[in-house]
Amino acid sequence: MRAIGQDGFGGPEVLQVVEVERPEPGVAEVLVRVHAAGVNPTDAWHRASGGLTGRVTRLGWDVSGVVEAIGIGVTTLAVGDEVFGMPRHPLAAGTYAEYVTSPARHLVRKPAGLDHTEAAALALTGMTAWQALVDTADVRPGQRVLVHAAAGGVGHLAVQIAKARGAYVIGTARAAKHDFLRGLGADELIDYTAVDFETAVDPVDVVVDTIGGEYGPRSLAALRAGGILVSLASPAEAYLADLARPQGKRAAFMAVEADQAGLRELVALVGAGQLRPVLDSVLPLELAAKAHELLDSGRTRGKIVLTVV
Repeated sequence: MRAIGQDGFGGPEVLQVVEVERPEPGVAEVLVRVHAAGVNPTDAWHRASGGLTGRVTRLGWDVSGVVEAIGIGVTTLAVGDEVFGMPRHPLAAGTYAEYVTSPARHLVRKPAGLDHTEAAALALTGMTAWQALVDTADVRPGQRVLVHAAAGGVGHLAVQIAKARGAYVIGTARAAKHDFLRGLGADELIDYTAVDFETAVDPVDVVVDTIGGEYGPRSLAALRAGGILVSLASPAEAYLADLARPQGKRAAFMAVEADQAGLRELVALVGAGQLRPVLDSVLPLELAAKAHELLDSGRTRGKIVLTVV
């Protein structure tokens, strides 16, 4: 089958189309004929440095496609089912390919209201936003939520999920993206290139930070006492917990996990008209390097997706 591989670490140019053997599903696994695969910042991290393992792996976790075969013991899915999910994360999945295997319980049936490109844009970023806002921060109606990089892959879904939870949502983004974010339900927007967000916003209950670095301490300054900062940027951001504690605040670095129950919550929000991924760019598999160039630019709005069939 065709897949995207790399011989070493580096920029987008290291990505190339390769021929590899088609995988076979193991016990409790399914084989998925990939229709589309999402492109995420973690893909660029693994491309450039190997991520936490420092090893070259096949890229891609988001997937949407059709079940081609099932392994021994699978009872929840059948051949022909349209499915989406984020297989094996944080272990290598390799969804930049024509076929991928996945534990059956890392997938759910694709929402009828989304096509495969939209579904491939939803799993990893949607689960990241859900687990940050709901499982970690327990956002409740009336709370004030600040989302950094609100127009990005995680951010634009976090805005919608926070609104669905009844929160007052504030986003940081360049002014050119403010109308886009208002359309997704953001209540207040801050142009981070024009003002310091920590002084421009009244205290908030929750911050979702996808940027890291200096944004961590500055985000703590924007929190009210008892509030929580959820960092998604890097394991190095775990130091923020020690900074937050003396201030009567909380901070945590969160790594997203495969979670079938959470995927079903996203499906329910899609069905209720409260959540929809926005596609910045859709490119064929063989242009994976171009997709990573766009990703590395940091200027995308919504999600980049690779199509396979």
